[in-house]
Amino acid sequence: MNATAMTVPPAETAGHPDRTDLSWFARPWGTALMLLVTSVVGLTTTIIIMMEGANMAADPDYRASCDLNPWLSCGTVLKSWQAITFGFSNNYIGLVAFPVLITVAVSLLAGARFHRWYWIAMNIGVLGGFALVVWFWYSAVYSIGTLCLYCMVIWSMVIMQIVLLTSRNIQTGVIPAGPRARALARDLAWPLVVVLFAGIFVSILLELGLGVIGLA
Repeated sequence: MNATAMTVPPAETAGHPDRTDLSWFARPWGTALMLLVTSVVGLTTTIIIMMEGANMAADPDYRASCDLNPWLSCGTVLKSWQAITFGFSNNYIGLVAFPVLITVAVSLLAGARFHRWYWIAMNIGVLGGFALVVWFWYSAVYSIGTLCLYCMVIWSMVIMQIVLLTSRNIQTGVIPAGPRARALARDLAWPLVVVLFAGIFVSILLELGLGVIGLA
């Protein structure tokens, strides 16, 4: 057995790109593409929010680019205490996390393969990011009563990451599961993303009203 074969964990062997039963995002190139696109969008949006925050700090009269109406106002959200949940700007979390995922994506595209523990650790990390998104969604909708469009873009990226990465790990055997569970993870991943998006949209309409979409 050569050294390369010894470094490939069973789960990654099971997730070989030649397997036809895997979703495109569960194959190495697909996982890389999914992580790269969502993380680049997330990082870019994070930087935009940080720039808006810096402009607001320098000029109290500055109007943020996404201050559209009473319901859609990044400036209002950035001035809330929830924007510094941990005593520092929440944006620093994305500024660190998204580049890590971009590095993983580029490594996969370059041919790197990771052990099972690495995928589990990454899944836990993204799950933590999703937990923060839930907190930010709850705060914006039910406490602040105002939405930040840029923040919502980040929510969308993290939701796709947690659902598709978890599905990928189930399909490839990183997370032990039977054939039925693997099939469900493959078939229900995108429907679950849509359901989560729809749930957020409905919660916004029910709590903030139709004014959010310009119908009131």
